[in-house]
Order: sequence, then structure tokens, then C-alpha cells
Amino acid sequence: MGRSRFGSIRKRGQGRYVVTYRHQGMEHRGPTSFVSHADAKAYLAVIEADIHKGTWIDPSSGRITVAEYGAKWIDERVTLRPRTRELYKRLLAHQIAPHIGKRTIADLTPSEVRTWHAQMAKEMPSTAAKAYRVLATMMRTALEDGLITQTPCRIRGAGNEKAKERPVASVEEVTQIVALVPARYRALILLTAWAGLRRGEVLALERQDLDLINGKVRIERAVQHMTNGEYYIGPPKTAAGARTVHFPKEIIPAIESHLEAFSGPDKTSLVFPGEVGGTILRPHVLYKHWHRATTAIGRPELRFHDLRHSGATWAAVVGGTTRELMNRLGHASPAAALRYQHATVERDRSIAEALGRLILTPSNSEVSIENSGTSSPFTD
Repeated sequence: MGRSRFGSIRKRGQGRYVVTYRHQGMEHRGPTSFVSHADAKAYLAVIEADIHKGTWIDPSSGRITVAEYGAKWIDERVTLRPRTRELYKRLLAHQIAPHIGKRTIADLTPSEVRTWHAQMAKEMPSTAAKAYRVLATMMRTALEDGLITQTPCRIRGAGNEKAKERPVASVEEVTQIVALVPARYRALILLTAWAGLRRGEVLALERQDLDLINGKVRIERAVQHMTNGEYYIGPPKTAAGARTVHFPKEIIPAIESHLEAFSGPDKTSLVFPGEVGGTILRPHVLYKHWHRATTAIGRPELRFHDLRHSGATWAAVVGGTTRELMNRLGHASPAAALRYQHATVERDRSIAEALGRLILTPSNSEVSIENSGTSSPFTD
């Protein structure tokens, strides 16, 4: 047995060398045996240097499997919304654990992560992006906690979802849908579209949230429906989701009629309750009538959430800026609101038509050109 200044090296019967060392009162063994004494000595030198730099990690800390660590990681994230927790557990159970769940977090390699992601992305690109984001966040936490020395998740852009462009309903189509659904759902559809609300937000509205004098609605809570049939009422999706949104005064009569016919009298009564006992409206009940109406007008591809998308697009068409769309939709960053700026193509067409009228009106165009101090662009 050879002893170095730090740790010890012992030759085994098979001619290979094993190392042990002590740190913080605990004895640790090398992760494997070494072919030569020099290799074993070099390993100990690296460990000693890591200890001095403060970057040493207990080799046993990363022996927990990806599946075990994932379950622990989810349970310890107490701030997760119920629906998000459910999603994370489903991704861990179906996309992560069956494929790389038995690997320890210390042994999982970038190559294995790359292969796992590539195979899943071929068939389910959106799911692959979600699962990768969960795994990458798990591994970042393990790195921050000193359980691993580096993260195996290094695929640039793997967590980005390229969502398909959703269809936009025209104002006329929404009007047709409203006419085809039962009276109980008409004001719900109108307010969702014209205020750009999320389904969970509109279903959680109480009477006290509506200001029909000034045509505005206050968003302070949202319903989250779980796949097991349970639901939770909590704050909006993001901090920016708590907001006040104005809507056109033209839909106020429909809302007033709805409140009189279907909502309770108390200020905390749900604006859009279910058909039985004033409880939360179940999405599948709403969707049944929605699908019938959208199919009848020849737009079966429209989802209920497309009402929010359509309302945001209409707001962009009439000139809403990115900041205004963010405030209206409850977006925390400009990225989401920018998706609706494609609607400004229609706005730009209107501008072009207005400019064309200047061309057709000599007096106007002459004034504009003279005041600009430049030559006419039509003569270049």
C-alpha cells in the first residue's frame, strides 16, 4: 500500500489500484479502480485541488437516480401551482423516468440527454421541449445544491417550443357562435373574446369583479382544472395576470341580461356558474356547446382559447402597442404579446389605403410634399 501526502493508494490482487481519502471526518473511496499507480495519484491530486478550491462534491451525493431526484425535486417546490405540479409529475412519469430514470444524476451524460431528447422530438416536439425544460431545471438545482459538478443538459434551444400559429376568429364568426350557443354561454363568450381573458380567469369571475358602469373587469383569481376532475382557485397564472381590463360598452347589455338570468345576487356570486348549484362551470360542458357552434359555422378547428387569441389580434389591429397588449393580456414579458403583432399587417394595409387617398387628392399631397422640404418620391 502506498501513501501520498493526501489520501492513500492500495494495490488490489488484480493489479489495479484503489484510492481512499478523508474529508470533513468522513472516509471516501474513488469511484473506480485505476490501471496504474500514477493514474490513482493523479486522481487524488485533482480531489485535493477541488477541496482547496471549494468545488469538491461528495461522490455519494449524486448517487440518487434521476427518477428519485425528480420526485423529490417536485415535492420540494412548494410554490408550484397545482396544474403545473400535475404536469411535471406526468412528464417525469411518462417521458423522463422510463428512459433515463434509472441513471444516477451524477452519471447522466450530455450524450445520453441528447439521444433521449432527439428520439422524443421526432414524434412529440412540443412534449420533448416541455420534458427537457423540466429535466434541465432539475439538473440546475442539483448543480446549485452541490450534488453534481456540471449539468448534462446542454442542448441549445431544446426547451423552446415552436407552437403552431393558432387560427383567428373574425368578429362576425364570434357573433355567429354566440347566436348558436345556449343563452347561458353567450355573455361568457363575448367577455372572453373582447377582454382577451383566459378560460380559468373568466370562469373564476365574481359579481364584484365587474364594473358595468365603466365597462371594465378586474382579474384577481383563476380556476385550474385538473385531469382527475378536481379544480383549484388561486391567483392568476403570473403576477402580471392580476389586472383590470376594459371591454366595449356594446356588450354590457348582454352581460346585464346574463347576470339577471344566471348569476346569484351576492357580490361573491360567480358570474358564469355551472348549471347546477352555482358551482364552477366544468370545461367539458362548455366545450360541448362550443364545438357544436364552431362546427355549424364551418370553423371546427377553433378552440375556446382562440377567443383570447382573436381578441388580442383585434386589439393589435386597432393599434394596440406591445406594452398595451402585455397589460391587457396579463403577460409578464413582451415575447408573448409580440405574437399578436402580426395583426399589424392589417393595420398597415389600412394605413396604406389612407396614404393612397392622399395621392388621389392633389391638394393634400402638394401640401405634404411642400412642407417636407424634399422632392416628391414619385419623381425619383
